[in-house]
Amino acid sequence: MSYCASRFHTVRRPTVEVNVGSVGVGGVNPLRIQSMTTSDTQDIAATVKQSIALAEVGCEIVRITAPNVAASKCLKDIRAQFTAAGFGHIPLVADIHFLPSAAMEAVEHVEKIRVNPGNYADKKKFAVKEYTEADYGDELDRLHETFSPLVKRAKELGRAMRIGTNHGSLSDRIMNRYGDTPLGMVESALEFLRIARSHNYHDLILSMKASNPKVMIQAYRLLVQRMGQEDMHYPLHLGVTEAGDGEDGRIKSAIGIGSLLLDGLGDTIRVSLTEDSVYEIPVAQAIARKAMSLWSEGRDGPLGRPSIAAGPAVPPSHDSIDPFQFNRRTTTTLDLSNKCRVGPEQPPRVIVSIHSVVELTNAITALATPRLTDTPAEGILIPINSGNDLQLVGACLQATSPSFQFLALELAPSIAPTDLSALLHASKLRLLLMRNFGASDTALLKKFLQLARQHGHFLAAEIHPENFAAHEATLRELGDTSLIFTLASGGSSTIASHATGAYRQLLDRLRALGSNAPIWIRNTASTAVQGDPSFLSKLLEASFLTGGLLCDGVGDLVSIETESDVTRATKLTYNVLQGAGARISKTEFVACPSCGRTLFDLQTTTQRIRAQTGHLKGVKIAIMGCIVNGPGEMADADFGYVGGAPGKINLYVGKNCVQYNLPQSEADGRLIALIREHGKWVDPEPHHASGV
Repeated sequence: MSYCASRFHTVRRPTVEVNVGSVGVGGVNPLRIQSMTTSDTQDIAATVKQSIALAEVGCEIVRITAPNVAASKCLKDIRAQFTAAGFGHIPLVADIHFLPSAAMEAVEHVEKIRVNPGNYADKKKFAVKEYTEADYGDELDRLHETFSPLVKRAKELGRAMRIGTNHGSLSDRIMNRYGDTPLGMVESALEFLRIARSHNYHDLILSMKASNPKVMIQAYRLLVQRMGQEDMHYPLHLGVTEAGDGEDGRIKSAIGIGSLLLDGLGDTIRVSLTEDSVYEIPVAQAIARKAMSLWSEGRDGPLGRPSIAAGPAVPPSHDSIDPFQFNRRTTTTLDLSNKCRVGPEQPPRVIVSIHSVVELTNAITALATPRLTDTPAEGILIPINSGNDLQLVGACLQATSPSFQFLALELAPSIAPTDLSALLHASKLRLLLMRNFGASDTALLKKFLQLARQHGHFLAAEIHPENFAAHEATLRELGDTSLIFTLASGGSSTIASHATGAYRQLLDRLRALGSNAPIWIRNTASTAVQGDPSFLSKLLEASFLTGGLLCDGVGDLVSIETESDVTRATKLTYNVLQGAGARISKTEFVACPSCGRTLFDLQTTTQRIRAQTGHLKGVKIAIMGCIVNGPGEMADADFGYVGGAPGKINLYVGKNCVQYNLPQSEADGRLIALIREHGKWVDPEPHHASGV
């Protein structure tokens, strides 16, 4: 069973409606936006103030941590004061991790309870144990006994519940049987779902959060598939946990959330940033607007959603990508220069675009600046509209020493193969010819590819999936040598509305053809969020398209052409590659959003540590406010900085705590010393600017 109606079109997944107070989630409701307060819950005035601030900027559901019974009791007054302030229509959610007693108190006061199945009723000891079937059954019986009272009380009171699995906090029972995997996350949630259903309780919402977008995407897909097998249609809460701050946090969140929304999955979202919570809302709203516009385009009826009984609007369709496990697509090897190879084991290559040939000299200069020497664009894309443009390119290449590896020429239809002969013959730099080929351009495709091969250059063929059949015989004859495939918007409504689906269709055509030619992912102006020229819009579009495809193992060259500034475009491209885990160009930070459990100021601490360590290319540092998800989410981090007690920091190497209860005033220096001890410290270059 597939996890979505179509991999090529956006068809929203049908779900039951769950009412969180007066706010409907799932069904025909719009995507709901939510966030979380960061104050100490027992500081009632501060928590109410933060809840009001969130509601005023458009937060539709407010979550508040309830780490103990005392905090849960405060929810009664928080709810009353929030309502008295005019926000009775905004539901409150109690965030519960370890204590069933805290949940039983909280359910009396708020509209929804979030339970983490890895922590609730389980004490994590990271113990290795072989569970017999009888042992495992006894564990499930204990879980049933512990969780059932909350289910029954929530049903009596009409409260909703989120079963919120975190990759970083799976129970020892799950870890020993399934490992720290998407499957383990799903099985953890299903244990709790089955208990709830045994009591005929169905006001349930599910989440599968991780700090790694790949893991998060795979886990949600697998959850939907498994729920479908058991005829479950509960709404989904989407989010990437511990995404971090700034551009990096927004990119990671948009990759994970956007990829799933394009597949039609998701009913409520939270963008988790290590910033003031009010800054999460505009990002979430922009993501929701884009997704809902695609849902509306793809299906008649409220927000593009068919009823559960009606089934999907588009027949199920499958491509060659395994949606539940990451495998990078195998491609033919191409040497775009002596230092820039495309193919197996090679990172995706970065291309920046400029508007005209006259900008080429300035672009070469910009790419040679010190701040981009560690993360350079390897190719430049230039529009070629006339023979004069070709002459200017040739003159520029003769007069300057390029700071990039290859040049891509976007050829207008008026440019004939014969127009290129002189430049191709004279150029010492490898050229990548990029051109759109319609259904009637088969002979032209053959001429361009033969010309490129003759002079040792390359062809990037843009062939829309609907035109592919016309070229199949020629492509079989020509083979993959010197050939790359790409897509831009052009005149295709399919690509304009769902570029990710169009690339998947292209891959399906290539698989049927037996072609392993590399793929160039292009983010073009006409695929950007329509009517929104902001940098956030460009960031989200690049994250949705490029980030999503990279998380599926697709993409050998990447260009973000929506940003005209060469330096910003280069930085954004590398940040998207890093967010998707496809190419690491700087320190990777896993930083949780603040909440009432946090034991130090996460924002200032993250910024301070980033300033000192942001030059450590390839090193992964986790900055966690408390131990709830810390050790687990740091599973693949090199080093961890975790709040152990008020004013005290624990330092980790991987999952192992190596230094306990350090005064925070000493912790930064001790972290750097720890990095040095493990041979991962290098002194920053004078030109280094962290975060570039």
